[in-house]
Amino acid sequence: MGYNRTVLKISNNQKDLKINESNSSLELPILPKILVIGIGGAGNNCIEKMKLKQIHGMRTIAINTDKQQLNRINADYKILIGTELTRGMGTGGEPKLGAQCAKASKAEIEKLFDDVELIFLITGLGGGTGTGATPVIADIARTKGVIVIALVTMPFYFEFGRKRRARFGLRQLSASAHSLLAIDNNKLLGLVPELPIDKAFDEIDNLITEIVGGITETMTKPSLINLDFADIKTIMENGKLTLMFYGKSSTLDPAEIVKNAFNHPLLDLDYNQASSALIHITGGPELSLELTTEITKNITKKLKPKANVILGARINPDFKDEINLLTIMTGINNLTGIEQHSDIEIGTLPHM
Repeated sequence: MGYNRTVLKISNNQKDLKINESNSSLELPILPKILVIGIGGAGNNCIEKMKLKQIHGMRTIAINTDKQQLNRINADYKILIGTELTRGMGTGGEPKLGAQCAKASKAEIEKLFDDVELIFLITGLGGGTGTGATPVIADIARTKGVIVIALVTMPFYFEFGRKRRARFGLRQLSASAHSLLAIDNNKLLGLVPELPIDKAFDEIDNLITEIVGGITETMTKPSLINLDFADIKTIMENGKLTLMFYGKSSTLDPAEIVKNAFNHPLLDLDYNQASSALIHITGGPELSLELTTEITKNITKKLKPKANVILGARINPDFKDEINLLTIMTGINNLTGIEQHSDIEIGTLPHM
């Protein structure tokens, strides 16, 4: 990045203040353009809750085939897809129709990705719109050079039809997204079985919001050890399957911090022998260089010996003893937990 000279003329008359913008000596960093896209009913609901969090550096997009549902959602931008096919009345749980709707609205979807560098696709697999349209949208974005991170939920074990459709959607999405995180709804039965159903699903929405917020703010807020979009891109492009881990701890014990992040009750993922890792640690004034190093050592000891590790760290004065840890891993061969609990098998993501 070059540095040019700023020319200022300052006087008591405000009209005399001149800034030669073309010769600015302090160039502000150009932030990556990030979209968070909720597709179908579950995805729409999630991004509406996410919008309330006012995450720095992102815009929310709602995409659906159901006009009534879309009208109820609060998002920065909305797209009703496939109107000629469904007349705005949804897909009736048919993923193939959902895919057709996305393809029919390809021109409008493509416009979303002009000058965009990274997108999060959020959906609940098993229905029609999210299951069918999300892989198509991922493919459209990827062909325009956008990094695609997909965060999806999988059906309960007793939803036999939705499980079959989700299995289909997950296979399709695994071929189009750079990064894929699947969260199993069945985990809620062990975590919050007595909560009302809407409150139970809030647990998943909160996790997704924290992951999206963690990655977005990592790239858009200054850190002591900075990570930027180029770092994210390096990790995403050079791996096969990419997984994300996120956790909070109220302890300064590095082993306990890593344990909390990698044993989240809603996730069951094995990162043994991963080939790359991006690690970002946020803490209060107690986050020392030694603690940062020990946390990193506890993460990387299970990686391949020559794994590419990129580290970032930020002090948040509002934190006391709390530590937030975000890790993105690549080169993982399978989604162990999802395969075990949902009887779903998927292949690894292809190289770029």
